[in-house]
Amino acid sequence: MSTNGRIPVIIDTDPGVDDTLAILLALASPELEVLAIVVSFGNTDRASSHINILKIYQALARHIAEYPQDASRFPGMTPSRKIILALGEDLPLQGELHSAQYFHGRDGLGDITQRHPDLNIDDEMPADHSQLSITKRPGVEVALELIKSEPAQTISYLALGPLTNLAKLLRLDRDTVCSRIGRVVCMGGGLDVPGNTSPVAEFNFFADPYAVKELLVPSDPGHGLPLDRFLLLPLDITTPHELSFPHYAAAVDPEFVSTATPSRAAGKPPLVHFTSSFLERTREVMVEFGKDAMELHDIVAVWCAIENPPVANEVPGAPPALQRGWKAVQRRFDIERRTVQRKRKRSILTRFVSISTPAANSVGELTRGMLVVDRRDDQGAYAPGANRAEVQAELERHHFQHAGAYESTALPAPVEVESRPATTTGDQGGAAQRGGVACITETPGSAALVKLLLERVWGVNSKA
Repeated sequence: MSTNGRIPVIIDTDPGVDDTLAILLALASPELEVLAIVVSFGNTDRASSHINILKIYQALARHIAEYPQDASRFPGMTPSRKIILALGEDLPLQGELHSAQYFHGRDGLGDITQRHPDLNIDDEMPADHSQLSITKRPGVEVALELIKSEPAQTISYLALGPLTNLAKLLRLDRDTVCSRIGRVVCMGGGLDVPGNTSPVAEFNFFADPYAVKELLVPSDPGHGLPLDRFLLLPLDITTPHELSFPHYAAAVDPEFVSTATPSRAAGKPPLVHFTSSFLERTREVMVEFGKDAMELHDIVAVWCAIENPPVANEVPGAPPALQRGWKAVQRRFDIERRTVQRKRKRSILTRFVSISTPAANSVGELTRGMLVVDRRDDQGAYAPGANRAEVQAELERHHFQHAGAYESTALPAPVEVESRPATTTGDQGGAAQRGGVACITETPGSAALVKLLLERVWGVNSKA
């Protein structure tokens, strides 16, 4: 931790809807000291991501100006030093560019740019900002400088979008990052559940699977991240954490409905107007998917960083140390990186995903971004032969709804496999690669997160 007892944090984000709530939670959390926000492509384009950070700060500034008593609720708005806002990458390491505009809208915030022009900003790159130090320096250079300047192994790096920036950071100075980073908390991937962008892939890992490969499962295990300081929150654990929209309406904004009844600023706290304005469209999309609730993916990652600060001298090869109520299991997997997109043919992947550049013909037509688990030798996977009653009880405890069978009932055919290659050791990160990636499997629960979110962001006391 820093000298003031707070956890220094770098937030790497592509601010769409859940990222925005995650950033609001970070700014409302006294445990965190946000040092920098690095924006990238992802849910929307990089320029819109940058504008969305300015919209967040504009909404908070308007709210605090009207309700000065709420200033203490957002310690991130009065930092001891200005938070750096920097531009990260605008393309993946390799391959075609994808975005999640089908869900987050063209501007990343449910198209509030057209629907709520009162929330637009006057200047995309203001010369001066009261809370932010806006720089044109590359985001990876900013992050590296902060990692060098803070005490070793104290910074938490929150990866809420594609892992492109983090991969570029490691390329820039791997030795410094691996020796001095405190903890990386990443939301991404899906192991034993369906994807949210394709049938098999989560969006962040889908957007740049090459970065995932380079960081977590490199060909040379000694060249990835030190996994004893890496925590992954896949869809398996984030999806069951949700805020129902009827509960949001009851606790935060009684006038909240959908885009059919747009939010009005008059008589409403500015922050509530801001969040309701972008959640209107989110609600419509989620209802189309059969759920009147918002899944709190990136919010879970920020919560994890709040409750699990870096621990000096983590045990190499062991899962990172966690606080009570949190559990992780080391999982081994690889990732599919390539897809086929043939001209004039609309694949299952393009149904919901905007593609702005043509893809090269290659393998993996349907599986880009899929985490491939070797279930022959993975104790954490829900494989044939597992105790289904125990797994089902755990899923029901998290209120996870599912229709149909969880696994094939067919007897797998015997296959001939090659012998395993020896694992590289002796380099930073090499030992951790042998055990796998620490994946969060348990949190204090969705209700606890909803309560925290309502209290800190909107100042609502809730029993939910």
